[in-house]
Amino acid sequence: MGEHAQKRIIRKLDLELFLSKIALQPSPQAQLEQYTISPSIASTMLYIATYANNDIIGKTVLDLGCGTGRLAIGASYLGAQEVVGIDIDKRAIKTAVENSLKVGLAGMVQWVIGDISAIVGGFDTVLQNPPFGVQTREADRAFLVKALELGNSVYSLHNHPETDKQLIKQLKASSGFLQVPPSPFLERFVTKHNGAVKAVYAMLMTIPRMFDFHTKIKHEFVVDLYVIEKVSV
Repeated sequence: MGEHAQKRIIRKLDLELFLSKIALQPSPQAQLEQYTISPSIASTMLYIATYANNDIIGKTVLDLGCGTGRLAIGASYLGAQEVVGIDIDKRAIKTAVENSLKVGLAGMVQWVIGDISAIVGGFDTVLQNPPFGVQTREADRAFLVKALELGNSVYSLHNHPETDKQLIKQLKASSGFLQVPPSPFLERFVTKHNGAVKAVYAMLMTIPRMFDFHTKIKHEFVVDLYVIEKVSV
């Protein structure tokens, strides 16, 4: 599959349609902040990693906190040489395995049930949609530290620092993402852990009402994709 994918550029719309086949978490847990990444955001994230930065095709890729496998399966579909997905929730991993079977990529991703601390070694690229720290404060920091320990290039989603109605309006009128400056705090944190922020892309995330504490039918907010490079020390 990898060789086949390398011979052609997959259109972003086709990638989004492919990713929409990935089943969601059947019973998400609020404390784990299991908000499944939308096909639109996943396709944008993978497209930037693959075609703008050459970080997927022929590369070793890790999906930290993979959930039901949308990013991991997408990376394999695009031509990654080797993909590993890890999540602490065994039901999510079970669904990820079923998803890879459903889209014809059985055996193309190694699935691991466990805490992110269980993964050792090195990868060309780490993809992650970490907990945003809404339920557990600073939960995303542990993911960033681990990603920078394991990967040369890191693609990490984080909550935009503030509610920016003007930015939401601009995103709705754009191609789906806009380059924005990094959060000073996150940039300092990344630098401290031997990384350098190469770019930040704001995208609009829409999630349906999933938990009792959600008051709206759907929730719309801005997420930032951080593209980070490990700095040699």
